[in-house]
Amino acid sequence: MFVTTLSGQRFVFDDLKTLLARATPARSGDELAGVAATSHAERVAARWALAGTPLRLFLDVAVIPYEADEVTRLIFDSHCPEAFAPVSHLTVGGFRDWLLSEAATDDALAALGPGLTPEMVAAVSKLMRNQDLIAVASRRRVVTRFRTTVGQAGRLAIRLQPNSPTDDPREVAAAIIDGLTYGCGDAVIGVNPAGDSLAASIDLLRLIDDLRLRHAIPTQSCVLSHVTTTLAAVEHGAPVDLLFQSIAGTEAANRGFGIDLALLAEARAATLSLKRGGDQVCYFETGQGSALSAGGHHGVDQQTLETRAYAVARAFDPFLVNTVVGFIGPEYLYDGKQITRAGLEDHFCGKLLGLPMGVDVCHTNHAEADQDDMDVLLTLLAVAGVNFVMGVPGADDVMLNYQSTSFHDALYVRKVLGLRPAPEFEAWLASLGMVGEDGLVLPHVGGAALLDFAP
Repeated sequence: MFVTTLSGQRFVFDDLKTLLARATPARSGDELAGVAATSHAERVAARWALAGTPLRLFLDVAVIPYEADEVTRLIFDSHCPEAFAPVSHLTVGGFRDWLLSEAATDDALAALGPGLTPEMVAAVSKLMRNQDLIAVASRRRVVTRFRTTVGQAGRLAIRLQPNSPTDDPREVAAAIIDGLTYGCGDAVIGVNPAGDSLAASIDLLRLIDDLRLRHAIPTQSCVLSHVTTTLAAVEHGAPVDLLFQSIAGTEAANRGFGIDLALLAEARAATLSLKRGGDQVCYFETGQGSALSAGGHHGVDQQTLETRAYAVARAFDPFLVNTVVGFIGPEYLYDGKQITRAGLEDHFCGKLLGLPMGVDVCHTNHAEADQDDMDVLLTLLAVAGVNFVMGVPGADDVMLNYQSTSFHDALYVRKVLGLRPAPEFEAWLASLGMVGEDGLVLPHVGGAALLDFAP
């Protein structure tokens, strides 16, 4: 039990998961789950109590019981006491102060990562302003490699997302060519299939791989099918570069996705066996509210559960991870303010846990948000050092029916902040005369250099 008094009023929080939930910035998903603070005063009181909570407590108390949840078991069993030692004496509030100090360098944060549990990281994020989340995350560079190198300082990669409502190869190819002319695709060329047909997935994989090989494009492909479909594609000899799967922060929610940790391990081993690039072959997507929408939240707030999903991702040494921050809808993140806060939280928490974090800066059409909100979040994330964002034709995904970031948005943020593509991809663009010495796409080139890309 946690008790604090604020302005003469006594507040009692029954357990750690209640304290974490009440301390969370306001969001519609926690209200839907019935775990949110009922007043601003209660939220402030919870943060005050959380600030005084020892970090060590998170190693003694599980928000979801160890015996009932394999994600909890993963978190506790993989914890590194030696890495935790430098901050083991701190409270959550003291940890915030340390993170904002000059002691929290990139090297120090990298060494600390294995010693942090998701709940510790979620807790400290609840005490931080947006500015704090950006300041700390911007120091942490998590670099991964497949055919391109993603996450280096001064660079921003783009996932080229050429979705088609019917998985039409011509539409997908046209969108790929369009994106390449804007310098997008260095994170991955990743297609969300309209269905989960094995044949369609294999056709899309072969289409992208043919373009890549014919034009020597230094990138990687991914068809974002269910992990079982990808396993079958591997067995059929398809050119699988990256294994994709949506993941969540509880065993029950992952079961709703049709997965568990053993299945992910099996699929990763199968993908590695193809030896198509580096050893970092996993691409995971997450999103606040996924556990609640699956009925697997155990009364825990959605931001803490989101951070627990990063423990799942961390166990498989991924090449890419991104939170699809506004995709689930306003039931979980109501408006632009809540989406912005969630995107900065997710990026901060993922980076602190050692993940190569990207963010799908997005919203559904029925949310109280618009592209101005997304412009703000995109800019803030780029300042915070996000590894990659999405590149969608016109920012409007006609298959998934949501609003994301466009190829033009990639041009904007790279130019304004002086960010370059992944080095291998930049060199390829330069070989075609498409970028200048600053790594930015030359305005006069257009698609002329890629007119022969049609399949």
